[in-house]
Amino acid sequence: MNSGKRHSHIVTDGPNRAPARAMMKAIGFTDEDLSKPLIGIANTWTEIGPCNYHLRELAEHVKAGVRAAGGTPLEFNTVSISDGITMGTEGMKTSLISRELIADSIELVARGNSLDGLVCLSGCDKTNPGVMMALARLDIPGLALYGGSIDHGNLHGKALTVQDVFEAVGAFNAGKIDQKEFLSVENAACPGAGSCGGQFTANTMSTVMEAIGISPAGLNGIPATVEAKGKAAFRCGELVMELVRQDLKPSQIMTRPAFENAIASVAASGGSTNAVLHLLALAREMNIPLKIDEFDTISAKTPTIATLKPGGLYTAVEMHNAGGITLILRRLLEGGYLHGECLTVTGQTIGEVVRAAPETAGQQVIRPTDQPFKPTGGLVILHGNLAEEGGVLKVAGSAIKHFKGPARVFNCEEDAMAAVGAQMIKPGDVVVIRYEGPKGGPGMCEMLGVTAALAGAGMAETVALMTDGRFSGATRGFSIGHVAPEAFVGGTIAFVQEGDLIEIDVATRKLQLDVPAAELAQRRAGWKAPAPRYARGVMAKYANTVSSAAEGAITF
Repeated sequence: MNSGKRHSHIVTDGPNRAPARAMMKAIGFTDEDLSKPLIGIANTWTEIGPCNYHLRELAEHVKAGVRAAGGTPLEFNTVSISDGITMGTEGMKTSLISRELIADSIELVARGNSLDGLVCLSGCDKTNPGVMMALARLDIPGLALYGGSIDHGNLHGKALTVQDVFEAVGAFNAGKIDQKEFLSVENAACPGAGSCGGQFTANTMSTVMEAIGISPAGLNGIPATVEAKGKAAFRCGELVMELVRQDLKPSQIMTRPAFENAIASVAASGGSTNAVLHLLALAREMNIPLKIDEFDTISAKTPTIATLKPGGLYTAVEMHNAGGITLILRRLLEGGYLHGECLTVTGQTIGEVVRAAPETAGQQVIRPTDQPFKPTGGLVILHGNLAEEGGVLKVAGSAIKHFKGPARVFNCEEDAMAAVGAQMIKPGDVVVIRYEGPKGGPGMCEMLGVTAALAGAGMAETVALMTDGRFSGATRGFSIGHVAPEAFVGGTIAFVQEGDLIEIDVATRKLQLDVPAAELAQRRAGWKAPAPRYARGVMAKYANTVSSAAEGAITF
């Protein structure tokens, strides 16, 4: 038996497996092919949206690398939902749910076919954590490669991302730009294939994938459409064969210290709040204890050393040109914020890999840890009677430290968006959007449409938002998501009334409803959860099995 065929020999070897071999030969595999380790290429390709559009071509380079290194690649596909396309529609409810389906489907194909190794290609918000969750469950030699960021658009000398389009909606509705300028932003923002171009959720999770060691350092940040991305994919095909021969598994890589590295990378780069949700879910898959408050602990002691959109100045492509993810990790290592001994899929430790990371002379994107843009990281975990299990605030893109104002209450995102469009929200308001949590949504819709419309109308720093749903990685402003317990299960957010005062204090990590306990108890009396929005199908299955956002919104 080939030493790398630890699993696939069950499918391919011996007289009893002749029918299986016959089926494989029907599509062109030879006896020589079947004598080699079988390597799954889990592809999240789709032609709905740019994030994953180029992954079919990238897979060919991975397969060539696998063949060159002595393996037999077998490509298969799974689902992908574009947040940028579905945002603000009922379809957005499917996005987080797709993370579980991605992990489930990759697990099923790999287990069902007894694959020896796995290369996962991902390119957007939920495919990135989904493929990592699958690798964690399977624990066979494997790695993940991110398809890379889209190039930024250009208009009037300004670098654009899809964030600018969302904010242009608010500016247009508020009469700040005309129809011609609005269309110019729409047409210029997204010039080709690749994931949304700021340190939004996709690029945040790409950073996590390198920091945690499951992606080869230096390869994820290569932009989607440059020639070097194909070479990176070929190298990943070679690398997976090295992992298979060494029997090096994800459980040896995604360890507790590696998770701390990942959290530090999110904090240092001003990354998306969705990283909290996804890393909690991934830790659960790895059976590693991780609590939501640990994100606050690590973020509080990790400086913000990159200035990236949406809270900063630069795009992901500009960060790559400055030195990329490896330079961020090198800075963290030099400052003592990174566990350098953690193993990566290259076979080297993260310290060995990033110690010699190059830096472009004169770059302004990434600073040393002793000269940070901010002394602490971009994530804060809030508690109080409105968030007993926690709520997540991204402070990287906001200077506000304290906010107290009257609640403007909406039972769904659409109603809040209509109020913003009608200019019914005023400076000083606290917009509360509820029944959009993991169970109530279901699926925790992202609220980029609302936050971007407010930003476009000039109210990013004068209005606070809170929701039991989520905010996009492209959100900027004073926005609190993942409020738990959610309204659908009777969390306090369900009992907020129009005009109630809500206080948010960053220093004390407080999210408090200024209503006496006796009054709250009276409001709770006789409350019943609303009828589920879906009675059957995948949405209902998810709502019936999903956990709290404070636990990663995983299904069990």
